[in-house]
Amino acid sequence: MGHGRTALRTSAAGAVCAALIAGSVVGLAPAAQAAPSVRFVDISGDGGTVLKANVVTPAGADGSHRYPLIVLPTSWALPQVEYLAQAQKLADAGYVVLTYNVRGFWQSGGEIEVAGPPDTADASKVIDWALAHTPADPGHIGMAGVSYGAGISLLTAAQDKRVKAVAALSGWADLIDSIYSGRTQHLQAAAVLDGAATLTGRESAELREIFDNLYASDLTTEQQMIDWGRKRSAATYVDQLNRNGAAVMLANAWGDTVFPVNQYASFYEKLTVPKRLQLRPGDHATPELTGLFGLPNDVWTDAGRWFDHYLKGTDNGVDREQPVRLKSRSAGGYEGYPDWKSVTATRKKVALAGSATIHANVDSGADGGIVFLSSILDQVAQLPPMASMPLLPRRWAAVWQSERYGDTQRVRGTARLHTTLTPTAESGTLVAYLYDVGPLGIGKLVTHAPYTWHGRTPGAPFDVDLDLFSTAYDVPAGHRLALVVDTVDPLYAEHNPSGAQLTFSSPADDPSYVSVPLGEQ
Repeated sequence: MGHGRTALRTSAAGAVCAALIAGSVVGLAPAAQAAPSVRFVDISGDGGTVLKANVVTPAGADGSHRYPLIVLPTSWALPQVEYLAQAQKLADAGYVVLTYNVRGFWQSGGEIEVAGPPDTADASKVIDWALAHTPADPGHIGMAGVSYGAGISLLTAAQDKRVKAVAALSGWADLIDSIYSGRTQHLQAAAVLDGAATLTGRESAELREIFDNLYASDLTTEQQMIDWGRKRSAATYVDQLNRNGAAVMLANAWGDTVFPVNQYASFYEKLTVPKRLQLRPGDHATPELTGLFGLPNDVWTDAGRWFDHYLKGTDNGVDREQPVRLKSRSAGGYEGYPDWKSVTATRKKVALAGSATIHANVDSGADGGIVFLSSILDQVAQLPPMASMPLLPRRWAAVWQSERYGDTQRVRGTARLHTTLTPTAESGTLVAYLYDVGPLGIGKLVTHAPYTWHGRTPGAPFDVDLDLFSTAYDVPAGHRLALVVDTVDPLYAEHNPSGAQLTFSSPADDPSYVSVPLGEQ
């Protein structure tokens, strides 16, 4: 079995390499200039673990001149040629670029540590190697990556003062808030990560235990998982990162089903270094995808400008632009804001009046979609998950709707649910959805989020305060907003015992509502 999986991994590596190399050739073909030098090398990482890497140096580099260095750790389950197209572009722009396969994946040694201490130690060893074996300038070092590479880059910048600039694309700052937000397991996302790791890498015993405990919903291991995740979260080390002073660019997609944007925005607000936050439609790593094939891509272009300014000192204006840049899921180009809190100009409450009781354990038809697929459809065709408000069965879904709006409602930021919940069981899960509802009652999903509780007294009411996933979406004039709550969503684990019921109420002294964030009209 091990030999078969190794053969499969090797053949898959060949296919991925061929696709990415072909993409890089296509992307760079029009350039009539000397090609950068590309070398495939082995680097000794932490504890002597062999890391497979490639080095791209500017054409004509002869050791007489030092160049800024950019280190690119690979994404989860992708080989070291992942960044070849971008590495060649950066080398053309005057950088030494070193991309390496993180430990535990493909042909690199070791086991998957999920951005644990061995991974950040590896990154520092890679920097050491580059300074010793390439014309890299020790005073001008940057790191970048997509997804897994983004997380490792941020964590390394907090540990290694030599890193002066970071571009963390579709990454995470808080691992627990990503895969366990609302105290709810993000099962589809975890299954995708687990399956990819099984196919292309070697999970450590600790990682296997974390996945097994996540699937088992074992509360006795919850704190262990939280501690494991905190150790692998840049948010834990934000003070160190601020002290080290690396300039940080963060980019993500509104519909990222692996690393929801809330945790990135919260982390961004805690940074005191030069910083930038860029959010646009899509799912996990899809905003950067075309750039991996050498095609025009605004995220990679802005990352290049970020490095040009903070590693080369180029006066390209990136430091004078509005640092928070958002692209609505509904229309147009980027909008600029001075900070995250300025994204929301005002708030409008939708009252959740009356009382509603729903039965658990049945999917009402209101869903967050399918990991990757749904948000990609939203990105390319503006087709988010949809549901018919009149047809949602009220036995399994509670539904509240606003009045029709006379003008466009520019939803910008984080919607917040406040309600009073009385469950019939001590544990349970609900999922809240905010829909844009057209004249025929068809709702397009604006945002959603799960929420799980444990240890509550059956029959005793308690307050629920839930931040839905941040977004930018324009609700057309003549449409309504609807808040739907049910108990089952294929994206998440659910903890409702068979036969459980949930009652939502709105006491006079503590009315229930969803607070909708609105941008400037």
